[in-house]
Amino acid sequence: MAVNQFAGMTSEEFSQLKGYKQPESRDAPTLGLFKYSGAALPDSVDWTTNGAVSAVKDQGSCGSCWAFSTVGSLEGRAQISKGGKVVPMSEQQFVDCDTKEDQGCQGGLMDNAFDYAKVTDICTEDSYGYTGSGGSCQATGCTVALKKGEITGHVDVDATEDALAEAVSQGPVSVAVEADTVFQFYHGGVMGAICGAKLDHGVLVVGYGEDSGTKYWKVKNSWGAKWGEAGFIRMKKGKGGKGQCGILTGPPSYPQIGSSVAV
Repeated sequence: MAVNQFAGMTSEEFSQLKGYKQPESRDAPTLGLFKYSGAALPDSVDWTTNGAVSAVKDQGSCGSCWAFSTVGSLEGRAQISKGGKVVPMSEQQFVDCDTKEDQGCQGGLMDNAFDYAKVTDICTEDSYGYTGSGGSCQATGCTVALKKGEITGHVDVDATEDALAEAVSQGPVSVAVEADTVFQFYHGGVMGAICGAKLDHGVLVVGYGEDSGTKYWKVKNSWGAKWGEAGFIRMKKGKGGKGQCGILTGPPSYPQIGSSVAV
């Protein structure tokens, strides 16, 4: 922990940096539930070194974490599927245009946003830049990063450590956590602090590993590169139950590209 740019915020001010809305029911159709196959898993995974993770971004005071988590999954899974360099995609498009279920800066859900991506061309970040506030949809005429139909749906991940690890070994995974004061003052290292499971913040698991005998999830946040470990946090892996800060319980999910059948 350390004093950082969020240290002087009240709990009400800090809550604006989040925005995940946990649904009352799971109505969004999925392509299936990803369960651990029993396969041997790599000791460590880091998609930031494998070209599937864009630079850390900053959501500002807009409660659009759900859009950043969604876009991170889309960017990573598209790069892994297609090869080449990761193409940064537009969070602002989701804030402005994905309004059937999600509520822009007032919060949203990654699964709903994946469903929006099924039926809509997704813009590049360069052609539809982030403003940090809601506005009218301006997606017409943008440069397209993902065409309508390339995303066939999303897959939910079973609420176990092994299932999440296997899913992450195949690509980044969107998750929700309780990002209360533990996240507010995080500075570096593997976070071992006690936190609850009242999910309020969408983030992206981009890998896992072990540091001096402590296993961790590597998680990309959307609070800028000055927070945490250059914008990332390492959360303790192997706690069981709901996982640290409820990381296993959202449930985790990711978009399926080019196939209608979950792995």
